[in-house]
Amino acid sequence: MTTPVRVAVTGAAGQIGYSLLYRIARGDLLGPGVPVIIHLLELEVALKAARGVVMELEDCAFPLLRGTVITHQAEVAFGDVDVALLVGAKPRGKGMERADLLKDNAAIFRAQGQAIDANARPDVKVCVVGNPCNTNCLIAASYATRTNPRHYTAMTRLDQNRAMAQLALKSGRPVGDVTDLVVWGNHSTTMVPDYAHAKIGGRPAADVIGDAAWLEGEFLATVQKRGAAVIDARGLSSAASAANACLDHVRSWATGEMTGKMVSMCIVSDGRYGIPAGLVFSYPVRMLGGWKYEVVDGLTHAPATQARIAATTNELVEERAAVAGMLGASKP
Repeated sequence: MTTPVRVAVTGAAGQIGYSLLYRIARGDLLGPGVPVIIHLLELEVALKAARGVVMELEDCAFPLLRGTVITHQAEVAFGDVDVALLVGAKPRGKGMERADLLKDNAAIFRAQGQAIDANARPDVKVCVVGNPCNTNCLIAASYATRTNPRHYTAMTRLDQNRAMAQLALKSGRPVGDVTDLVVWGNHSTTMVPDYAHAKIGGRPAADVIGDAAWLEGEFLATVQKRGAAVIDARGLSSAASAANACLDHVRSWATGEMTGKMVSMCIVSDGRYGIPAGLVFSYPVRMLGGWKYEVVDGLTHAPATQARIAATTNELVEERAAVAGMLGASKP
């Protein structure tokens, strides 16, 4: 491939962006042999730091990196881009209510959604990482008129990776033996890691683990609260693991990696599994390659899992109601 792919990264000088940019330039996002031009969007006060990051990128002499764009203007950052990674978001401050966080980020993602739809390529692919990522994605996708709302996604691949790692550690098997582990719902403490359909070495994970109490208790709690545990341990939120999951998310989507296996992706619901249409909800999807995916139909759940899915759905419905005034006229 000789034509470079333009990739926009918001919050590019932040922790996740810093971990992400080098691996994009190395070819970890779209695969080896795909040249890239990276657009870095930052706040005006952080442009100097972004220039420092670009200096380091240049000093790495990555053969696939064909250029960079540094800007604080969204219309420039998203101009003609093929892929947009929406990493930057306002973090929750001390004493801040979740509703206030939702509204503050709604303003950011409304502006970015408008800028993407007006300036990116019509077939642009979007991955929202900045939290609350499901509802931030919903807001951005609600402005998609020229672009395709189905191409706006949010990331629960980090939660999937965390869950796979826990099953591997508990079973004493390599993490590569764990397949078909998906996460339903919201990227929050209400998320539902679905071990019931997972396999370890081709066998049902529950049979390999042989500890139902652990699966229903410690496993679920560890995955749901892992982000807070990382913050407590290192004093900072997940960065390298979040960047890695973003790369996994996009590379699977672009290349079909993990074809035939279920992976987690937050997409605009069309009503499947009883989820209200329009919510951005984490579903089990099958990657088909060439930026195509399909929802895995026909999965069933135990009553306890179904109750958890109902709870995470209700949380997303409440989040949508909290930002209803920020949604575009062409809501998906």
